[in-house]
Amino acid sequence: MDTSLTLTARQADTLARHLFPDDGCEAVAILLCGRRSGAMRHRLVVQRVVTIPYEDCSVRLPDRVTWSTKRLEPLLSEAARLDLAIVKIHGHVAFDRFSEVDDASDRALFPSVYSWTDGGPHGSAIMMDDGRMFGRVVDESGCFEPFAHVNVVGDDLPFWHAGEPIEIEGFGQRIAQAFGTGTYARLRRLRIAVVGCSGTGSPVIEQLARNCVGALVLVDPDHIEDKNLNRILNSTRADAAAARPKVDVQAAAIEAMGLGTVVETYHADLFDAEVVRAIAECDVVFGCMDSVDGRHLLNKLATFYALPYFDLGVKLEADGRGGVDQVCGTVHYLQPGGSSLLSRKVYTMEQVRTAGLYRTDRAAYKAQLAQGYLRGVVEDRPAVIQLNMFIASLAVNELLARLHPYRIDPNGDYAIHRVSLSHGIYEHLEDGDPCLALAKHVGRGDITPLLDWAELSERKAAA
Repeated sequence: MDTSLTLTARQADTLARHLFPDDGCEAVAILLCGRRSGAMRHRLVVQRVVTIPYEDCSVRLPDRVTWSTKRLEPLLSEAARLDLAIVKIHGHVAFDRFSEVDDASDRALFPSVYSWTDGGPHGSAIMMDDGRMFGRVVDESGCFEPFAHVNVVGDDLPFWHAGEPIEIEGFGQRIAQAFGTGTYARLRRLRIAVVGCSGTGSPVIEQLARNCVGALVLVDPDHIEDKNLNRILNSTRADAAAARPKVDVQAAAIEAMGLGTVVETYHADLFDAEVVRAIAECDVVFGCMDSVDGRHLLNKLATFYALPYFDLGVKLEADGRGGVDQVCGTVHYLQPGGSSLLSRKVYTMEQVRTAGLYRTDRAAYKAQLAQGYLRGVVEDRPAVIQLNMFIASLAVNELLARLHPYRIDPNGDYAIHRVSLSHGIYEHLEDGDPCLALAKHVGRGDITPLLDWAELSERKAAA
């Protein structure tokens, strides 16, 4: 099973300041991590960085550090109670591997870690003075297994993978020429979820597959209908007649490309525990859906599991006389611990409640709507393929720009793209203040109920 380690940019900055002090001597910190304990992948997501004070270290030299474990004991109690992982991390300058001293230290420390906690894995990591990170699982017997990758979620999206180099096949040559072999290799190893396989989702899927992304997890509960045919790529009249699931149509198209992308499909609603767990095993998520409650759930999921989240929205308002009043779209890039769709005022919690009631209890929704307690949910918006594809391209280019920073301006200036084709407006905006409602959930990982969302608990119990 692959094990990976994910941090936010803020956590990585905290580590860099502590691990590389002005005196040039080594330092150490502890990462308290939530988990996504999957069938094929085990993701460790950093919930909290605990720095070991320099004065708690009996030895601090440029090539070694000896530290008191007194500050570790309460963390072990917390890890045991909440099924969290312990990762020890220290800094190296110009020495990009674990030393023999590191090996001996880890073999001495981790048997105690496992004796305090029921589960695993736990691990050890190194931050280099240029920001790169790598690490390993340390098992109960003191054996080592490299992390499949370490990555940081921030304005940029660096991934440091272990293992052999990726071979560039003929169909990947142009991508490697445009973005470099390193970016191609990262794309080839990424596992990306796309939630919603319709108007914006299908062109996102098409572009990701043709950029040779390693694996795609596709989520959509609906099937192809005649009204979808002018905006869902690769859909046909035969698909509509057969009411084929949208995820199956997209999966078949990707398989027909023959570019090696592995596809996992969920013909299910996002509000399903199995779907949530599958998305949480991914490295990146694209949200391509209109529903307010779905977008809120996905933003929360991305926070719990430290996922970079690209949210797409389009709006075409018809005037009822054969014309349009407005044609616009938005791409939001959201990182755990930053602002959210809620704090950016894309929706309110009242709208989330309304959308949830519409989805789960249509009779109650209609009754409260009639009584004036609710504002109505827009059930079917007009949409056109050219707007959808434009916004989808903006979103995929945002991913590429963060994997392979190529813009003159910093990526932090591009947290939001807003486009109005009808009014001739294009603007990009930086991130706002951290969302107070979601920031406390960064890196919590697997808990019961999932995401602290009662509906997911009920689904799990029913299963």
